[in-house]
Amino acid sequence: MKSEQSSLAADFAAHLSVDRGLSHNTTGAYVSDLRQYLQHLDSVGISDPGQATRDDVAGFLGALRSLGAAPETVARKLSMLRNLYRYLISQGRASRDPTELVSTPRKWRKLPEILTVAEVELVLSQPDLDTPKGIRDRAILELLYAAGLRVSELAGLALSALHLREGFVRCLGKGMKERVVPLGSHAVRWLTRYLEEARPLIVRPGTPDTIFLNMRGRALSRKGCWKIVQTYVSQAGLDKRVSPHTFRHSFATHLLEGGADLRVVQELLGHSDISTTQIYTHIDREYLLEVHRTYHPRG
Repeated sequence: MKSEQSSLAADFAAHLSVDRGLSHNTTGAYVSDLRQYLQHLDSVGISDPGQATRDDVAGFLGALRSLGAAPETVARKLSMLRNLYRYLISQGRASRDPTELVSTPRKWRKLPEILTVAEVELVLSQPDLDTPKGIRDRAILELLYAAGLRVSELAGLALSALHLREGFVRCLGKGMKERVVPLGSHAVRWLTRYLEEARPLIVRPGTPDTIFLNMRGRALSRKGCWKIVQTYVSQAGLDKRVSPHTFRHSFATHLLEGGADLRVVQELLGHSDISTTQIYTHIDREYLLEVHRTYHPRG
């Protein structure tokens, strides 16, 4: 973060805690949201939040929603923005409040179900790890959550796409666009165990080079992956409509709630645009790995 942005974050934090009397936790959450907002403004060429317009604010909130953030999360970030602009105006650092005409998230269409971190952990703990099938299923669940892959991307992964020593996977998304996604230490560990202990026991003559196989030694289908997720969600006793795509939404939501840069989440999900006002930006692989380690619950 630039020095002037760091200074603004510190000043805003002092205002929230001293002048507004907000709790330590609320102040910390607002400052994290502020940093994320400033990163977004930087990505669209705005260095001074006092110069942002209503369209810039709407673009930020819309990008959060398109990447899977829950309405409650977006509402908190909008609350932060309203506090921020009241503060900037009072300090003569902004002449107008671009949040005045921005609608509140409660009017938006409800997003698909998202799992909490605790619910993800509960589902991950369900497979029987004394069997090749259970080890395979644990590796699948870990990868869905760690990388935010679409089920079609996961089912189509070849062995050559995995780079476990470096900690990432290459996958082909929509439009045959390739992207690199970090895996995190947990997914690396379970993928390694699956490849060393379970997959060799499932392989049959003519088995393809796809990573995940069904118990007949053939490539695991999207439907097969869907059934695996349904089985363990049911075993976990969760009263939610959960599909493999739910793990993708949860992946993005947990990164965003942790304060990850919107551009990085965009890159990880394989979205070509973050909003109509934002130009796609390539992110260095090492930076992706560092953001994943820092903000993903299982990084």
